[in-house]
Amino acid sequence: MSDLLQGRVAIVTGAGRGIGKAIAHQLHALGAAVVVADNGTSIDGAGSDPAIAREVVKELGKNAAAFDDSVASPGAAQAMVQMALKQFGGIDIIVNNAAILRDSFIFKAEPLNWEAVIRNNLSAPFYLTQAASAVMREQGKSGRGGSSYGWGRIVNIVSSAGLYGNLGQAAYASAKAGLVGLTRVTAMDLVRAGITCNAVAPFARTRVTDIIQPANEAQKSYKERALKIDAAHVARLVTALAGPDCAKVTGQVFGVRGREVFLFNQPRPKARIVNEKADWDIGALAAAIDKDLAPGFTDLTTDLEAFNTEPFV
Repeated sequence: MSDLLQGRVAIVTGAGRGIGKAIAHQLHALGAAVVVADNGTSIDGAGSDPAIAREVVKELGKNAAAFDDSVASPGAAQAMVQMALKQFGGIDIIVNNAAILRDSFIFKAEPLNWEAVIRNNLSAPFYLTQAASAVMREQGKSGRGGSSYGWGRIVNIVSSAGLYGNLGQAAYASAKAGLVGLTRVTAMDLVRAGITCNAVAPFARTRVTDIIQPANEAQKSYKERALKIDAAHVARLVTALAGPDCAKVTGQVFGVRGREVFLFNQPRPKARIVNEKADWDIGALAAAIDKDLAPGFTDLTTDLEAFNTEPFV
């Protein structure tokens, strides 16, 4: 398996620490050249430290390069792709992992913080996906890796907060939910080119779990359990999705928690009411919602509460 990704080239954003670093190491260990993209910012996006990405490159050794600027601009996306092309000759795998947090209850939230999180956690993946997928399509036409390319892989690191919601995470959850939507459309747009796109919601010890301030016993237990889970488990799933055996897997949302791997369902109609004879009367519509739809409502359980069980580690 050590040469599973031999000859492939990956860009991993947020690869300086935590999950991103584990993914970079796993891809590289299986033969891929890796662009380690991380400007060394704090968890809230303040400041930078270019030494973070360079240190990871030093650990990886040959076939690794550091991109130590912010990834949150179209220019940065183009620069990362050009670095991969110039130094390693192509681009086959994209892992959109970089994320920041600026949490606040909705009634206290600052618009500038909202915009910063959306730019970094949602717009940046779009910029890189747009830039890289154009190159991947051309590589397929030119026969990179053989007569049938079949190699383009895009993995977006999302969050259960974007699927369930969590207290005080309007910006973060919205960005991650948007990233699920981007995953679906990307998969649809690129399926004919043989390029896949999937989403992974990770459960592991990261800077995000480190800074959780539990508001109740359920959240306290969640944090204690999350701190036990090594990011290497996430890296294994991402690497599997990036490999040759998952060439037909696309448009899906996975979760990984230790040795557990989840497949999340995706929103589809689960109940229906219809007035076949006339437009709804407002009162009758409200009554029908209460009688026929309310039993299927989704409760307000947060992601921290939903996954508050002992992991397999």
